[in-house]
Amino acid sequence: MTTKFLDRPGGRISYDDSGGNGPLVIAAPGMGDLRGSYRHVVPLLVDAGFRVVTMDLRGIGEGSVDWDDYADAAIGSDYLAMVDELAAGPAVLVGNSLSCSSVVIAATDSPERVKGVVAIGPFVRNVPQKWWQKAGFRATLLPPWGRGAWVSYYRKNMYPGPKPSDHVEYVAALSKNLAEPGRFKAFRGLAFNSHAESGQRLTNVKQPVLVVMGTADPDFPDPTAEANELGDILNAEVLLTEGSGHYPQADNPEKVAPAVIELVKRSFS
Repeated sequence: MTTKFLDRPGGRISYDDSGGNGPLVIAAPGMGDLRGSYRHVVPLLVDAGFRVVTMDLRGIGEGSVDWDDYADAAIGSDYLAMVDELAAGPAVLVGNSLSCSSVVIAATDSPERVKGVVAIGPFVRNVPQKWWQKAGFRATLLPPWGRGAWVSYYRKNMYPGPKPSDHVEYVAALSKNLAEPGRFKAFRGLAFNSHAESGQRLTNVKQPVLVVMGTADPDFPDPTAEANELGDILNAEVLLTEGSGHYPQADNPEKVAPAVIELVKRSFS
């Protein structure tokens, strides 16, 4: 697909659009990742008759850099702006990791434009960390070693179980993108977001919700417990993908896609 761009105050965001007249699904990746993280699940959703749009986060991909605002609420406004730009809404919004907080904010800011929510490996509230863990994370992402450290961690740790067949090539493309001027600075702007606002809004989400969590997700002390607790709070369906890491949509698309398809159908029924 040819890359398209969404113009926003302060810059523009790159995205792909499968086209068609089916129910609209808009997905964004987690921090430090590309919209291509959905590359293996998109064809399955398109085959189900959906119009699927995957968009990059601010400063990443092929869009502009040097944004003034990388907060969860700002990214939530990008989701809603995409719904308006396409004039094909309302939509089911899909988030992964950090962008799940933005989906929660968008869903509660404008419920008439959001039919359903999919939260994959979701950071939708602040996960308690010790001070030294926070300090260590910040130090790891400092230049000049930060990009290499992140890419190495992504390649080795974020996929502890099955890996996509094109994992090596994809990680190389991700590293190349983050090496472009301004990209890693943008990533660092995203990396330290607070998810307090999203956490306060969880009980206000009234749309159908699907929570997807890899049982080996290294970003949570107990990913299964986190998924089930969020399922209770959000009154959500919970899909646990055995052995998956932080990106089940990439390492286990055959299991994730049917659950997303069911959620979309239920949302639009």
